[in-house]
Amino acid sequence: MVVMAGIGSARNPIILKNLLKFQCRVFAVKNYSSASKGGSLEVADPKTHTGQSWDKNDYRLVRFIDRPKQINSQFAIDLINSVPPQSRKEKVVWCDGGGGPTGHPKVYINLDKPGNHTCGYCGLRFTKEGKH
Repeated sequence: MVVMAGIGSARNPIILKNLLKFQCRVFAVKNYSSASKGGSLEVADPKTHTGQSWDKNDYRLVRFIDRPKQINSQFAIDLINSVPPQSRKEKVVWCDGGGGPTGHPKVYINLDKPGNHTCGYCGLRFTKEGKH
């Protein structure tokens, strides 16, 4: 004869505690998902810097029902473009992103051709003064 060895007994309080947690989670998920199926909840879905925007019936919007979608309005490409290019007299310059732990590996940039030349890591721009 198989007997459930005291699931609710004092010997196994951890099992009982975990079982109750699991049952509460399942109940909460079922109620939460049934509320979102009604379609009465509207979620603001602002576009990101890549233009990403989900359909209003997309299941991924459930996480934004009780809190706003947090999008940084200061896009990195705009911040990099706000820094003017650095004029240099040398034909070859190097960029390390500021050095130290916040920088990147040292990259050498050839300035022979006219125009701006961009660092591939941090986006800083360099240009050569005078004749090319």
